[in-house]
Amino acid sequence: MRTTPSPLLALQQARRHLLEHGHCPTGLVDERLARSWRRSMAAGLAPAGRAAADLPSPGELREAMACNHSLLTHSRPIMEYLFDQVRHSHSVVVLADRAGMLMHTLGSPGFVDKAERVALTCGASWHESHRGTNAIGTALAEGTAVEVHGGEHFLERNSFLTCAASPILSATGELLGILDISGDHRNGHSHTLGLVSTAARMIENRLLVATCKRHIRLHLHREPEGIGSVAEGVLAVSPDGWIVGANRAALAQLGLRRDDVGATPLAQVLDARLDDLLSHHRRRPQQPLPVRERGGSLLFALVQVDAALWPGARSADSAGALRLPAQAMADASAPPADALAQLDTGDARWRAAADKARRVAGKPIAVLIQGESGVGKEVFARALHASSPRQGGPFVAINCAAIPENLIEAELFGYVPGAFTGARKQGSPGRLREAHGGTLFLDEIGDMPLALQTRLLRVLQERSVTPVGGSQAVPVDFALVSATHCQLMQAAEQGRFRQDLYYRLNGLTVQLPALRERSDFLPLTERLLADLTSEQALPQPAQLAPELIAPLAAYPWPGNLRQYASALRTACALLAEGEDTITWSHLPDDLQHALHAAQTAPIAPSAGHGHQEAARSELPAARPVTTLPGVAVLHAAGGAGASAVSPLNLQQLSRTAIDQAVQAAGGNMSQAARTLGISRQTLYRKLAARQDAAHP
Repeated sequence: MRTTPSPLLALQQARRHLLEHGHCPTGLVDERLARSWRRSMAAGLAPAGRAAADLPSPGELREAMACNHSLLTHSRPIMEYLFDQVRHSHSVVVLADRAGMLMHTLGSPGFVDKAERVALTCGASWHESHRGTNAIGTALAEGTAVEVHGGEHFLERNSFLTCAASPILSATGELLGILDISGDHRNGHSHTLGLVSTAARMIENRLLVATCKRHIRLHLHREPEGIGSVAEGVLAVSPDGWIVGANRAALAQLGLRRDDVGATPLAQVLDARLDDLLSHHRRRPQQPLPVRERGGSLLFALVQVDAALWPGARSADSAGALRLPAQAMADASAPPADALAQLDTGDARWRAAADKARRVAGKPIAVLIQGESGVGKEVFARALHASSPRQGGPFVAINCAAIPENLIEAELFGYVPGAFTGARKQGSPGRLREAHGGTLFLDEIGDMPLALQTRLLRVLQERSVTPVGGSQAVPVDFALVSATHCQLMQAAEQGRFRQDLYYRLNGLTVQLPALRERSDFLPLTERLLADLTSEQALPQPAQLAPELIAPLAAYPWPGNLRQYASALRTACALLAEGEDTITWSHLPDDLQHALHAAQTAPIAPSAGHGHQEAARSELPAARPVTTLPGVAVLHAAGGAGASAVSPLNLQQLSRTAIDQAVQAAGGNMSQAARTLGISRQTLYRKLAARQDAAHP
């Protein structure tokens, strides 16, 4: 009986046969490896020989880095994340360009010396013709993800390595580079190839978004919660309706090949008109829309489009493609990546407030920020200052509720030497003069005493400050931003706040939503945890345990962002060494109690909503909460009375309740979902299921 040789013996036999006869016997090694060995021999390499390439000059390396600037920029953050996952595995994360030249490396200290001995350093070429069979060079040659272990390397001096590499492709399928993890072959892991392939997909998605800013983007997934994840499909669509870019997930979802990019109209793969998608985006920019691909499967699509594309947009042609004038396309640019944009985690109301404030930044218009305590009014004000032409000047924040009334006048307006007992000998310029050339932020302006309101009004009118005890007015120039948690207009009507000052402060009023009203709970959480990573010197960002997401998202957070950030800060501090997942045990006791109480709280039925109350037995009954992309937040509260309703009648009641809620909300799905007591995603699924039933 013929015995199958061990993998190591088969490798040795195949290599010996290759050297003696110029080819490998069939079946001993993978055909892809055999092809790579033959290419290595054809390049004139010998297994016991050395690499055939020298390092480039510093000037050549700089030129190569400049040519790959975009690839480097979008790969570095992902490489850092990837390295965190393999930090203790004696390995190095490597980025190579399309020619196999190494552009960037991140290595474990204990492995770097070994890596450098075989030129796993920036500037070295790992093309197959220079280094023989290796994951980087072979992935380049084969155009697919590969692993090369130990003795599979053509050069014997590289046999101590185990390598996994994946190509990085552009939106049009062009090979841009290779992402690789190389390590000691004794520490190889079966999941490394999957890890590096996923990271390469993340880089591809970042590059697609960055390079397709001038096009309409469709983010696709079979579940609305999948949009925004690494598994989402992303299409770039030209204004006349042609697919001009796609990531791998989108190609797979729509059954397309790389050659189809640039040669396929959107209408050929999706049963949806582009102008309908864009119209939906204008009405509800953060709401995924159910669409069908031509094969009949249901997808959810979220449209992303540069605001600069909208001016000058014309009506769609008969094929459903939106036509834009060429000038509008030429002038399109990415939204400003300013400090406000960096705080934007996807909530439409917050973004609308930021967009309005951004438009008046640098103009002589006072901004009044309203919102509950803890929503981040001062953070918003600081970001507005950093996004304005005055960003180089001072940002002076004054909490009008925190300064004693007998000191607030001197604090604001300053004083001359000897103005009062206890005054400093040199006097004080006051906070208003300190803000000269920058931004003055008056927090809790509604708590300012009436007498000081009069003096502040005079400063705003005359743009000059007279210090306490002085007679000489000093000119001041600052942008004014105020904030309050109370309704100033109502206070003015009741005589508790000067109406003329209110109108001076109220050049533009923006309302920041409470945390319970925001639709971006998950990305907001990720940003807060990322901020805490550096604040608490954590080795990597913490994450929430899956069972915590729904209770935290559903909790009303009376202290808003301030309370939530404080809870996360405490939870991160309670993480033990090596832990990176926040669980129930890491939450403060009072918060645990509050979350459990909220989950088990009974729901009082509302009068006059019989259809809705009956429908909730099927939907099921729930406490209305703010929903978020990626999480369906639903707290069942029992289904009393459901047994008295037949399934058919119950389904009809459910459909009626949904129709009435959507109609009453004027098509606002979030409001309709809150009325029904279900998540927005659940509402989408139910509507999609009805479409499936109507169009089998």
